[in-house]
Amino acid sequence: MQEQQKIQMVDLHGQYMRIKAEVDAAVAEVIDSSAFINGPAVGRFASALAQYTGAAHVIPCGNGTDALQIALMALGLKPGDEVIVPAFTYVASAEVIALLGLRPILVDVDRETFNTDIRFIERVLTPRTRAVIPVHLFGQSCDMAPILDFAAAHGLYVVEDNAQSLGAVYTFPDGRRRHTGTLGHIGCTSFFPSKNLGCYGDGGALFTDDPALAERIRMTANHGQKVKYHHDIVGCNSRLDTIQAAVLEIKLRHLDEYCSARREAAARYRSLLDGVDALELPAEAPFSTHVYHQYTLKIRGGLRDALKDFLASRGIPSMVYYPLPLHRQKAYAGDGRGLKFAEELADSVLSLPMHTELDGQMQEMIAETVREFFRR
Repeated sequence: MQEQQKIQMVDLHGQYMRIKAEVDAAVAEVIDSSAFINGPAVGRFASALAQYTGAAHVIPCGNGTDALQIALMALGLKPGDEVIVPAFTYVASAEVIALLGLRPILVDVDRETFNTDIRFIERVLTPRTRAVIPVHLFGQSCDMAPILDFAAAHGLYVVEDNAQSLGAVYTFPDGRRRHTGTLGHIGCTSFFPSKNLGCYGDGGALFTDDPALAERIRMTANHGQKVKYHHDIVGCNSRLDTIQAAVLEIKLRHLDEYCSARREAAARYRSLLDGVDALELPAEAPFSTHVYHQYTLKIRGGLRDALKDFLASRGIPSMVYYPLPLHRQKAYAGDGRGLKFAEELADSVLSLPMHTELDGQMQEMIAETVREFFRR
């Protein structure tokens, strides 16, 4: 019973204890300087993240949802313009589209990888289509080469939602490799605490290689101003505070280690759960590394909710990401024809605990409990 109580979906405290001295010193430095807004750590972190990802420009902001909104604002889209977005994802990707008076066009996803797929994007192109938001879900990249080619052929912007896959690397057909978030016109990410690179509050960032777009993004996030009190465009107020930047600067140094720990945990799950007929284990796309923000199973036979309840009865947490596709949400209700995979996934997915502090003993307990459920 004591061992079961230690199992968490995300063990943020355990991770913090490993880097406590570094984080405490960085936070104390910010407090001592009292440079709480736009202090030196913000610029240092942005530069370090640009170097890590290969992006020419990294602009920190308040959170991942702000990043998506700022991206669409910076592109100058007009009310009524259509933006293609997957139906199986977190709501923020569609939320910002609707908030700006744009029209979210919901498309189905690849059943195996859960990700945005060119097959479904091609079907919904209209003269009003202006942009595509591919979402790199659960830790690996969408197949971006065909999406980028399609966007270029039709004059569309590509805004990557990379909130769950920072650290993943996409391989183009010609062998070139680039980090997710740096492939489209603008990339967006979140530093929500449970992310692979998470702070101790809210935070986000945008990526671009276009210097003109970078300037417009900076202005948009700063009340539409480049020179203080001179507001050239309509903007908003979204910034990463210095304490969070200081935490992220430390944690970025450990990101590859964190991603490696998640991949090792995923490999252990695969070994422990292989052969359970009612389970479909996560697929790894050949064109992307996988950083396993989530370890998400598909449960056959309509048994997902019963398995979730059984795990909970044994003190093992699990989560459903996401129980309703966007076209079944009241705020975005629409025609669900052609969205069969999004609906199937919403009814069958279940995410097991996944974090940097998972050990083999914990995973053996989780896997044995899953196997016990299907032996009954």
